[in-house]
Amino acid sequence: MSGRKLVVGIVIVAVIGTAAVLAARNGGERGIPVRLDTVERRDLVQTVTASGNIRAGRVVDISSDVSARVQELLVDEGDDVVQGQLLLRLDPTRFTAQVERARASLDQARANRSQQAAAVERAERELGRLERLFQRDSLLVARQQLDNARSDLEIARAQLKALDHGVEQAEAALAEAEEQLSKTIFRAPISGKVTRLNVDEGETVIVGTMNNPGSLVLTISELSQVEAVVQVDETDVPYIAVGDSAVLTLDAFPDQEFSGRVTEIGNSAIVPPSQSAGTGQAAAIDFEVVIVMDDPPGGIRPDLSVTADIVTDRREDVLAVPIIALTVRPADEVLGDSAKASEGDDSGGRPEDRDVEGAFVVRDGKATFVPVEVGITGRDHFEVLSGLSEGDTVVAGPYQRIRSLKNGDPVRAMEGEGRRDDEGN
Repeated sequence: MSGRKLVVGIVIVAVIGTAAVLAARNGGERGIPVRLDTVERRDLVQTVTASGNIRAGRVVDISSDVSARVQELLVDEGDDVVQGQLLLRLDPTRFTAQVERARASLDQARANRSQQAAAVERAERELGRLERLFQRDSLLVARQQLDNARSDLEIARAQLKALDHGVEQAEAALAEAEEQLSKTIFRAPISGKVTRLNVDEGETVIVGTMNNPGSLVLTISELSQVEAVVQVDETDVPYIAVGDSAVLTLDAFPDQEFSGRVTEIGNSAIVPPSQSAGTGQAAAIDFEVVIVMDDPPGGIRPDLSVTADIVTDRREDVLAVPIIALTVRPADEVLGDSAKASEGDDSGGRPEDRDVEGAFVVRDGKATFVPVEVGITGRDHFEVLSGLSEGDTVVAGPYQRIRSLKNGDPVRAMEGEGRRDDEGN
């Protein structure tokens, strides 16, 4: 009985072992399950994606040139205003008093000048009388008396000239006082919307100094032209040109896209490297790019967040391979096949020391690595310049299997996965 059980056990083990070997063999023959895609002709659009904020095409920040209390506020934040509209008034009491004092000083200066002008006329008449007497009879008027009269006239004229300058100073002081008084009244310099209001009635605004910024009273934005100001990484800036089109999306307007055009590209970094040199960290170098929206929506506001896809290049009806299908392999793994075509590299190193960029083409159920030269980058595909032909079947995922795939490995389409047009993972 025990012998029979032993024989049965041996048979079962043998069957299991044979099944395992057959399963492994069949699995190897079927190949590694991968996603497959076909090299086809497509229209590709290369874009640079950047984020930033919305700002008005024209913005005026209104600050106060005098320090005073807000006496009357005539607008609220969000109000539409027209150029020249009265916005607010500051308390004019102190400035009105300065105007009155300056005007009184001017009146006094003018009176003093009039008085001195009369003194000049009197000195002229006195000199003329003495000169006539001297000409009639030199004994009637002494030479010294005549000289003194001439000196008195010169002194009177000089004093009159000084008082003329005094009148000019008083007039300038009055104009300055009136200018200060006029600055207590704020009018809209442009037509637009009040997008920021930093004061309320009863608050005191102050004048800025060298070390102390003054009060920003309010901001008026002209929103008929709206700009998206985005930050672009230094590696993407060379691909952007003034006039490039862009597609804008705003969080405040979901499921909507807006068109725009690049009008300005910064010539220097937003944060210069010198300002981050002491932080011990390599700061990102970003440049400011300004995009004017073609048709801004109603209700748009400054400072809204925006994402821009700037179109930097287009290709129509070109061969394209999925981005995920492209990988790199050491040249020594593909030497003797297609990698030898790259031995004339100008890098100066040996070909086997370089990485070769390419894709795995499926031929007779096996993955064959083919070097590929690519052009522009679309959203999901690279433009193929050389290495692949239309209709080629390439391995397009998953990513980890592409990384571990070797030249000549057998492959098969994944269960439930046809040839895909998306890059997948």
